[in-house]
Amino acid sequence: MTRRLTLLFSAFEALLVVAIGVAIPLVPLTIVWAAQFGFAPDWAIFWRGAADIWLIGHGVDVTFTLDPATATALGIAGASAPVKITIALLGFALLTLVLGVRAGERVAETGRRSLAASSCLAVFGAASFAVTFSALHPSARPSLWQGTLLPTLVFAIGLGLGVLREGRDRHPDARSAGLRRNVLAGWIAAWRPGVRAALGGALRAGAAAAALVVLVSALAVSLLLALNYAQIIRLYEALHTQVVGGIALTAGELAFLPNLVVWAASWFVGPGFAIGAGSHVSPLGTALGPIPTIPVLGALPTGDLAFGFAGLLVPVVAGFLAGAAVRPIVVRALDRAVEREGVARALPLFVTAVGGGIVGGLLLGLLAAASGGAAGPGRFQQVGPDALAVGLVAGIEFAVAIGVGIAASGRLPRPR
Repeated sequence: MTRRLTLLFSAFEALLVVAIGVAIPLVPLTIVWAAQFGFAPDWAIFWRGAADIWLIGHGVDVTFTLDPATATALGIAGASAPVKITIALLGFALLTLVLGVRAGERVAETGRRSLAASSCLAVFGAASFAVTFSALHPSARPSLWQGTLLPTLVFAIGLGLGVLREGRDRHPDARSAGLRRNVLAGWIAAWRPGVRAALGGALRAGAAAAALVVLVSALAVSLLLALNYAQIIRLYEALHTQVVGGIALTAGELAFLPNLVVWAASWFVGPGFAIGAGSHVSPLGTALGPIPTIPVLGALPTGDLAFGFAGLLVPVVAGFLAGAAVRPIVVRALDRAVEREGVARALPLFVTAVGGGIVGGLLLGLLAAASGGAAGPGRFQQVGPDALAVGLVAGIEFAVAIGVGIAASGRLPRPR
């Protein structure tokens, strides 16, 4: 593929990702504009609303200022003051990440990976800036620098993963040779075998433990939505939304589902989460004040759960399984370089357990930080989990459980 075609193809891939992301909220809003408002208002209002939703989905801060009449009608203290929304609808970020992986795989097929990836990223950043700039308005003003950088950062992660994945699939034989020429890989290869095995095991164990907790959390959220289906329907009926409005509301709730999964993970870890200042949802009890009439929130547990403390076993079991699974990998790496056992093996395994706890706690803490923030005026300036508490508690639970899993796995008889 020629240089010009590579640039055009990369630009198209980047613009396509932005267009898909913005179109998801824009299509139902445009239908509302046509069906319920009869094309009367300025369509630019709905465009800015879709752009704001897309930007909020990537963690961009948007400052809303209500007019005095609307603020008085809400009846919420402080509603007339500017309100900064910092909570992210993580479904949009997840979509950008997945589409970024796809774009990375496609641009890697051009044969000019560096040129294609850099131009694709530059076009996406320019498009993100254009969307943010077009949404600037006194009543809803997104952060211009965040709107340019944060979506681009999410896309860059997916793009890089896609390029690496395609390169490994297309050139499996050249992979090891390429790594040997890599400066970073050469630096890592110079480490002592015990250090290299311990850090590799820690990354695997921590990532696996965090992934297992998130997987169980996703299953738990699905189960809660199914069990509380009737309550969710009642909340929909109470809102008196028409078909189009219900579709738009449901689309927003789907974008919020990844947040609920992270909140469930925070619940299993122990610290739980809050929906407004003074509220608390954790395995040891639930104390909810007035919450927004959002149907999906009808799935939240109310009151004290009889066996809620059993949820604390989820990160422990996840860490145990991760430790048991990673021990043979670490031991094989050590046995290739160390002939005798004892301290030479015990110390790297200990580092694996502690490092796995740090990695797993860091991952869940970052997810908790991304899933929470300010969602409205007044008490709703505090919504979501405490990222620091989630990270610390998860790190301790994972470290202990991974260590126990490593120790227990070492006592099992080896298959002949």
